[in-house]
Amino acid sequence: MEALLEEVQRVGYVNKPVADDIDLVAEIKRLKQEKNAVILAHYYVDGAIQDLADYIGDSLGLSQQAAATPADMIVFCGVHFMGETAKVLSPQKKVVIPDLNAGCSLADSAPADKFAAFKAQYPDHIVLSYINCSAEIKALSDIIVTSSNALKIVESLPKDQKIIFAPDANLGRYVSKKTGRDMVLWDGACIVHIDISLEKLHKLRAQYPDAKFIAHPECQEHILSEADYVGSTTALLKYVVDSPEQTFIVGTEAGILHKMKQAVPHKKIIPAPASQNNTCACSECPYMKMNTLEKVYNCMLYEQPEIVVPEAVRLKAYESVARMLELSK
Repeated sequence: MEALLEEVQRVGYVNKPVADDIDLVAEIKRLKQEKNAVILAHYYVDGAIQDLADYIGDSLGLSQQAAATPADMIVFCGVHFMGETAKVLSPQKKVVIPDLNAGCSLADSAPADKFAAFKAQYPDHIVLSYINCSAEIKALSDIIVTSSNALKIVESLPKDQKIIFAPDANLGRYVSKKTGRDMVLWDGACIVHIDISLEKLHKLRAQYPDAKFIAHPECQEHILSEADYVGSTTALLKYVVDSPEQTFIVGTEAGILHKMKQAVPHKKIIPAPASQNNTCACSECPYMKMNTLEKVYNCMLYEQPEIVVPEAVRLKAYESVARMLELSK
């Protein structure tokens, strides 16, 4: 076991070969029953993992599910900060993720020491942090928000309350514009959402003139100004399902298209184009794609890598997340 832990620390995941004759789906389901585990998956992970999950959602829904689950082990298929959030809310449960390397460019854009120094410059401000941040940033925050509830939470605060918003400056600008609140913004961003190409988007819209362009508020302002609808991942999914329109260009991570196509197979769903030339010509998160069925199987079999959050950090982070969950009811 010690050698396994050393390997996990070195490479970030359980690097054990999986026999070719193993039915990964069947084995994952068996391990789930055997270990009383629950599998949580973000909309951005591979479709095969979404199809296995007990719950699929965005950050708010996953946080709520993590807090509510009676399982002994939480298998979090997403990125590192999501596993941390589950551990913050369920310290008595074992939380494992398929790959520790599955980080987040947005979370990484706010190092705790630099953010603490930034916060100290504004002693009369409260800190609202987007959930896409580390446990250390959550511990330095007063209230956590998501793209689903940020507007509601900001509007619930007194008009004269001064606010720092971190770490996503694009989401912060969107919230500021919608609420009319002047907020101090930490300059962070998600590499996926800022990679959507305006030039390619214009060409795509010319090709599909009847398409509705829908976008996540982590996108840059000039992209959001083009959108027919702006919303969280879950809100985008609902819009596509409920709308009478038949064609959509979707401005967020392309993993959500899996669930959209399952929900409305008769509609045409097109990923917004990325500036980078990648395999899908769309916005893909390289960290979310580190989750594979093999890694899910190994992490459940060996119960590693395990998420550990120091108790002093967890308690402070818990307060800010708990306030969000209370305000989101």
